[in-house]
Amino acid sequence: MSYEIEKTDAEWRAQLSPEEYHVLREAGTERPFVGEYTDTRTVGVYSCRACGSELFSSETKFESHCGWPSYFAPLAEGRVQYIEDSTMGMRRVEVRCARCGGHLGHVFEGEGYPTPTDQRYCINSLSLTLRPAE
Repeated sequence: MSYEIEKTDAEWRAQLSPEEYHVLREAGTERPFVGEYTDTRTVGVYSCRACGSELFSSETKFESHCGWPSYFAPLAEGRVQYIEDSTMGMRRVEVRCARCGGHLGHVFEGEGYPTPTDQRYCINSLSLTLRPAE
């Protein structure tokens, strides 16, 4: 796949910390309940840590108690990309940044959360940067 922002592995490694690189470029997962934004309630916009594309609003963030920041919708559908993921012995939908292809996490449906979409975007804090509202 091609993206608006494409860099070599060396360029991504120079820009990102080893942990950020592992999550964003190797589809890794940070440990649960330790992420910077897991319990954050700050009002603002969450952007892709790799390219700065605005992805999620604090208005769609909710407490899912799953160990990672959770949102019920992206800012706009064109901001994220969905990839079928059948690793780990289950069917999941990976969520990537549509601008740079950075791995963000996964989206789940039908879990019964009282949200308008019945979806849970389970996103790694290491994939995001929060810009607080002014």
